[in-house]
Amino acid sequence: MKKLLAMLLSMALVLSCIGCGASKTAETSSETAEAKAAGTEKDGELIPLKVAFCTWAGYAPVFIGVEKGYFKELGYDVEVVIMEDESTYGAAFVSGSIQALGQVMDRDIIQYDAGAPEQYVCTMDASTGGDGLVATEEIQTVDDLAGKTVALDKSATSYFFFLQVLADSNITEDQINIIEMGNDAAGEAFIAGQVDAAVTWEPALSNCGEREGGHILVSSADYPKAIIDVLTVSTDFLKEHPDAADALNEGWNKSVAYLNENLEEGCEIMAKGLDLSTEDVIAECSGITFYDEAMNKEFNDLSKEGNVKEIAQMAADFWVEKGYMKTNDVEGFFAYINQ
Repeated sequence: MKKLLAMLLSMALVLSCIGCGASKTAETSSETAEAKAAGTEKDGELIPLKVAFCTWAGYAPVFIGVEKGYFKELGYDVEVVIMEDESTYGAAFVSGSIQALGQVMDRDIIQYDAGAPEQYVCTMDASTGGDGLVATEEIQTVDDLAGKTVALDKSATSYFFFLQVLADSNITEDQINIIEMGNDAAGEAFIAGQVDAAVTWEPALSNCGEREGGHILVSSADYPKAIIDVLTVSTDFLKEHPDAADALNEGWNKSVAYLNENLEEGCEIMAKGLDLSTEDVIAECSGITFYDEAMNKEFNDLSKEGNVKEIAQMAADFWVEKGYMKTNDVEGFFAYINQ
């Protein structure tokens, strides 16, 4: 993993297909699903649950769960809310306008530290090629970025990813001229010839060749646990509906299992939900690893090196050093898999 763990520790530096550590066996899940459905429905009514995320295929299997009725089987009427501005996520949790969220993990850690009542349920996906650093023809190695202009978002995971890349080079951040802008804008600025390099994502990542000599210098495929998207649930909502985390976890697992067995149809459902073409979603999925039940079980095993909590702790350490968090305590964030 290109020295990810050692690198993150040394820099005090997370994060774009496994059921959670709290997942049950198939037999137990089947038995408890009926009990949950009966216990969460009141007088035959399903419990409303709003799940928010931005337009990113990594979150979109939730649409499959809605379409196929997986969440309803567990007693919940899930509604997806598309929210493109991540700055509103924490406030949405606090206000109760959403009860669950799909987002990159290091942003969740920042929100949690700021007081958002949320906790981890499971890992949704990892970016394994869907994000990256694009550069001009004369920049063939990361060391060649010295003295160059790089566009990226310092308040987002793209910055976290970029510093991981730099940790494997012979140059430091102060040798580079960083221009702050969002991921989409960074990619567009690069293609337009306004900067020498940019940290961006699809579709700008694949479209970087529209600029003569433009190429992908390094991608998240080289750092497969650097950009991880997770599903979280409102702690306040759990107080009223203690089985909501189990329902979200199980519904996600079923959705990913369906996608793995029915890729084209699954992508059609996801594309419809995201208001994108099926072709674009299929292409986007090529740079995404969806975490299924088995993968989550392994990743959530806190006795194993490189587990989800360990990665989150490194992200917290990084953002505390950068001044975006007050403390690096992530214990409560993992209450669900700790139980």
